[in-house]
Amino acid sequence: MEQTPNMKDYWKEYRGFSLHVPEKFSFPLDVFDKWAKDKNSLALFWTDGKCEKEFTFNELKTLSSKAAGAFRKIGIKKGDKVIVIVPNIPEWWEVMLALMRLNAIPIPATTLLTSKDIAYRLSAVDITAIIATDEDASKVEDAVRGMSSIPLLIIIGKRPGWIDYLEERNLAYAFEGERAFSDEPALIYFTSGTTGPPKMVLHSHASYPFAHVLTGRYWLDLRPGDIHWNLSDTGWAKAAWSSLFGPWHMGAAVFSFYKKGKFEPLSTIEILNKYPITTFCGPPTAYRMIVKELSESKLTFHSMRHFVAAGEPLNKEIIEIWKDRTGQYIYDGYGQTETVNVLASFRCIPVKPGSMGLPVPGFVVDVIDEDGNPLPPNAEGDIAIKIKPERPIGLFKEYLGNLEATEKTMRGQWYMTGDRAYKDEEGYFWFVGRADDVILTSGYRIGPFEIESVLLKHPAIKESAVVASPDEVRGEVVKAFIVLTKNYSPSDALIKELQEFVKVNTAPYKYPRKIEFVDDLPKTISGKIKRKELKLKEFGKK
Repeated sequence: MEQTPNMKDYWKEYRGFSLHVPEKFSFPLDVFDKWAKDKNSLALFWTDGKCEKEFTFNELKTLSSKAAGAFRKIGIKKGDKVIVIVPNIPEWWEVMLALMRLNAIPIPATTLLTSKDIAYRLSAVDITAIIATDEDASKVEDAVRGMSSIPLLIIIGKRPGWIDYLEERNLAYAFEGERAFSDEPALIYFTSGTTGPPKMVLHSHASYPFAHVLTGRYWLDLRPGDIHWNLSDTGWAKAAWSSLFGPWHMGAAVFSFYKKGKFEPLSTIEILNKYPITTFCGPPTAYRMIVKELSESKLTFHSMRHFVAAGEPLNKEIIEIWKDRTGQYIYDGYGQTETVNVLASFRCIPVKPGSMGLPVPGFVVDVIDEDGNPLPPNAEGDIAIKIKPERPIGLFKEYLGNLEATEKTMRGQWYMTGDRAYKDEEGYFWFVGRADDVILTSGYRIGPFEIESVLLKHPAIKESAVVASPDEVRGEVVKAFIVLTKNYSPSDALIKELQEFVKVNTAPYKYPRKIEFVDDLPKTISGKIKRKELKLKEFGKK
């Protein structure tokens, strides 16, 4: 049931908000283990559709403490960086908690990475260990082949030359962990930009493990007894938001459905009705696909009380159809890999379908001009977060090893998100577009430069420009405008060949779903490709 919105409640909370950051902090010790005092409190409900497993906070405390003891025994220590390429199986949560107990630095990575993607990460930063499953082990082995110093290879499964995770965990003495200073490094996520290779987003213990209490409390609206299902891949930062820190800050259980293959709308509806899930987070693409599968009849979910969406803009029409069919709104949320949730539609405020909502307590967010001045209502500008005189806790420390990129995010007293919007007279934010060329498709962020670089390796490609193109289901898809070399001619067969080529040479989800062959590309006087011009053409604008 929808609660009666009251803007006074929001402004009272927003204006009176304060959150003390302790000098030292440990998410396992200070948050997770406190819920473990109730030995029956559910932390994780996992299923693959055939097998079901339930873990209490107390059980996961024991398992992750033994895993921490095992990691410490084999040489992983505070500050060590560990790539975690593990899908949403129970061991992912064990491993993440265990590494945090040691104050090692997890680098979650999607299982969609290729061996080249893994090799890039190994070259970008000093890696102590890689944790993977049988399914991804061969890619890791390809990536480390020829390295003078190979990281520890830890497998969830069995493989020659690898350390057996389960065997080591089962034999280890438990280590519950120790606290670190709140401003010390805690996690790293790789995120793509419009130019160059992916950047390393470094978060402190305060900026992610601690600050995601804001995400869990306000936008996800979680509480003890809730069971929260988030569709995000474990390699994306959204998993930290909604599959790890947000729910467990609030004492809610995480629900996980493990299934290989594409998203299936009808099975998602069945799962929402079969299990006692109370809150659900999915990308707009998932909601679009579900809406297309629904009939005109009403749809009732037995235990659901709250739906949220994030990852890309959610169009007004989908929210209105969902409300009509289910009786409940989808509450949109906005943030980045670099932040926790910073804008959202909350249950205590009137929903304006299509709006990004209002600022999360603890953040001063505004729409500013090029000089850093806040703009009046209905004027388009850059979405910015105020960082002076006080930096909000839910903001990343830096792009590791990239001072120039870090400094580019600053404009006077503001952190620049890189997105554009306007505010209405009531302070609601309305998304306009990205200031850069990053493509958001099905919740994934894809940098065009990376795809163009891959395409250039193919002998048929003279040059290319990659932009976003509108798609009814995914919101946006990758489109490549291609100029061919003289020995090649446009054909459907060549399109398929180029798509497969991209899939092989980078993460498969990045391939261009649309390809258009052109004689030349629009360029500036200095020779730079005008991607914005191509993108505007795709979206029917001049």
